[in-house]
Amino acid sequence: MDDEIRVIISGGGTGGHIFPAISIANAIKAKHPAAKILFVGALGRMEMQRVPAAGYEIKGLPICGFDRKNLLRNFSVLLKIWKSQRLAKKIIKDFRPMAAVGVGGYASGPTLNKAAAMGIPCLIQEQNSYAGVTNKLLAKKAQKICVAYEGMERFFPAEKILMTGNPVRQSLLETNISHEDAIKAFGLDPQKKTILLVGGSLGARTINESVLQHLDLVESSGVQFIWQTGKYYHEAIQEQLKDKQLPMLKVLDFISDMGAAYKAADLVISRAGASSISEFCLIGKPVILVPSPNVAEDHQTKNALALVNKDAAIYVKDADAPAELLPMAVKTVQDTKRLNTLSENILKLALPNSASIIAEEVIKMMKK
Repeated sequence: MDDEIRVIISGGGTGGHIFPAISIANAIKAKHPAAKILFVGALGRMEMQRVPAAGYEIKGLPICGFDRKNLLRNFSVLLKIWKSQRLAKKIIKDFRPMAAVGVGGYASGPTLNKAAAMGIPCLIQEQNSYAGVTNKLLAKKAQKICVAYEGMERFFPAEKILMTGNPVRQSLLETNISHEDAIKAFGLDPQKKTILLVGGSLGARTINESVLQHLDLVESSGVQFIWQTGKYYHEAIQEQLKDKQLPMLKVLDFISDMGAAYKAADLVISRAGASSISEFCLIGKPVILVPSPNVAEDHQTKNALALVNKDAAIYVKDADAPAELLPMAVKTVQDTKRLNTLSENILKLALPNSASIIAEEVIKMMKK
C-alpha cells in the first residue's frame, strides 16, 4: 500500500499548529516510509520555513485572517480567500491525495473545504480546549476529529470525536541528558533550584516584564533562572542588564534544545499554548501558566484552567503577572511538596503516542 499513500497536511501560523503537523507526518512516514506527504500553508507564515526544515515539501496559499478592527480591509481578505480556494483545488488535483489532515490555521480552511468537496476523506486535529473558528467550520465535512481535551462535544459531533491528545516534538521525549548535566550545560549550579521562563519562540512581553521588575528578587532568592526572552526583545533586555552582575540569570534569545531546558528546570513559567501544555503533561513538569490575552476566543486561558481545575498547574493572569509572577514562582520552586503534587497531577493528564494514533486514523480513512 506504500506506493498508494498520498496525504495533504494543512495549517500553521504558530508553532502550536506546526509541531503537531510535522509529528503527524513523521508518524505516517514511520508506518509507511514510501508515503508521499505534501503540506499546504499560508504564504508569509512560519510554516513556510519550518516545514521544509523538517524535510517536507510545502505549497503556500495567499490567505490571511479577517481584520476585525478595520472592516474595509476585508475586501482584500475575501479576494485572497477566493484565490486560495482556487489554488487549493489545483494543488489537490495535481497531488491527488487519498486523505487530507487539517491542524488549524488559515490555510487549512480552503484546503480541507476543497478536499471534502472533491470526495477526499478529511481528519482535523484540534489542539485547544476551545475549538478554533476554522476547525468548527470544517467539522461537518470531517470524518474524524482528534482532540486533546474532554468536553469537546460542545463544538463537534460526538460520534466523530477521538481523544488522542496533541502530538509533541519527539526530541523532547527522547532527551537522555540528566537533570544535573542539563543544568551544567547552561552554566548553572546543579545544587540550586532552577526556574525556566519561556514565552514562545517570539518571546512574551509580560513574562519579560515580570523578570525586569523583580531583578532584586532574582538576585536575593537563592534560585537560578534560564530565561528565553525571544529574539524580538533580546537586544533591549541585554541593554537593561549590561551594568548588572547576575550570574544566577542565564539570558538567551532562543533555546534550540528545549529537551535539555526542561530537564534542567524544577519549575517552568510559560504561556498556555496547547502544544506546550501537552509537552508539560508528557514530561510531568510543574508549571505556572500565564495565558496570552492576544489569542482568539481567549483559548489559552481555557487551556490553563483545564489544568488548574485538576490542581495540575498554577495560573497567573497576564495583567497580574508583572507584580505577582516572580514572587509566586520563587515561593513555589522552594516548596518541594507542592512541586511533587503538580508533577503527579499533570502526568495523569498525559496522552502519549498521539501522533501515531492520529497517523493510524489517517491510514484507516484511506483504506475505507
